[in-house]
Amino acid sequence: MRGAWRVATAAGIGIYVHWTFLLLPAVVAAQALLASNADPSARVRAAAYNVSIVLAVFVCVVLHELGHALMARRFGVRTRDIVLLPIGGVARLERIPRNPVQELWIALAGPAVNVVIAAALTAGLLAAGLARGNPLHHFGLHGGVGFVATLAAINVALVLFNMIPAFPMDGGRVLRSLLAMAMPYDRATGIAARVGQLAALGFVLLAIVTMNPFMLLIAAMVFFGAGAEASHSQTLGRLAGVTARDAMMTDFTTVSADEPLGRAADLLLAGSQSDFPVVGPDGAYAGMLSREALLGAIASRGPEAPVAAAANAHAPTFEESHPAAEALERMQAASVGAAAVLRAGRVVGVVSMENLADLLELSAAMNAARAARSDRASAVRTQGPVRP
Repeated sequence: MRGAWRVATAAGIGIYVHWTFLLLPAVVAAQALLASNADPSARVRAAAYNVSIVLAVFVCVVLHELGHALMARRFGVRTRDIVLLPIGGVARLERIPRNPVQELWIALAGPAVNVVIAAALTAGLLAAGLARGNPLHHFGLHGGVGFVATLAAINVALVLFNMIPAFPMDGGRVLRSLLAMAMPYDRATGIAARVGQLAALGFVLLAIVTMNPFMLLIAAMVFFGAGAEASHSQTLGRLAGVTARDAMMTDFTTVSADEPLGRAADLLLAGSQSDFPVVGPDGAYAGMLSREALLGAIASRGPEAPVAAAANAHAPTFEESHPAAEALERMQAASVGAAAVLRAGRVVGVVSMENLADLLELSAAMNAARAARSDRASAVRTQGPVRP
């Protein structure tokens, strides 16, 4: 994600902080420092306390997102990264399983982590209180609310907030997965998306009442995120039953790994193909050369450098029988515009985002034509035969 810095790695997953995240500790520190009902030293202490709470909460948020990521890994779904934003964290999964049971477990894994954190902190407070002879000593009923008690309460609040059925939040994904157990996945997504958008309008009202700008950001994320996921689910549904063989281009050009980049540049200019399968000396597939990689390599290495220097040997590939919907998701996750379709290690076709879009539009046009013919036939049957 642009504007984000990598700060750590956990379980092989990069953890990034978006620059806008820095606004949150800055705001809470400023609120304490500008308070007029305390002396300067008290305001500094309050600012430090507020910032430390924010940072501790976001450690819990990272653990929450790792819960999602590690559960997804159990079902074979990779996580690209975890990004911290002012409104929370996002674990960017390569795809969301269309198996409702798997999605349910992934959605519940994050809040479950917060439940464990809150329970552990509460148990620690009880143990510390027992040592003093009063189990509730550290719970605000005696001696004020402490840092650990506040953090435990916030984790409880995170669980309750995340379980609001506001798709695509955790609660909304739980709702979608439960609905998908009883109805088609696309219909379940549509219902969950509408519920999520209604919840987003409620967030807007709450933001206005509480004068909370961050709640407005959450409302926008939920509203537009629900619409985008519903649209994506409909696209995948329209590709149901379509294979890579059905969607692939068979009229394509390959380039050899040992050819100069200038040769690939000539092919780019001469035709409409912008991504080229790369083959080795024996004709076997060796990677994909994208337009962006070609231009970048020519700028840095020159047109005489070999194609192999710019080819992506780890680009996704598909067998002819591979579902087109999964191919689309994998290509989106890998941020590639095209991928090779292989048969026994040889390139037999290229499936591209553009070709998939054309396939969907053509399918929609054919469905519309069939519907029009059906309507005309229905009208003729209703009117009956024309008599002289």
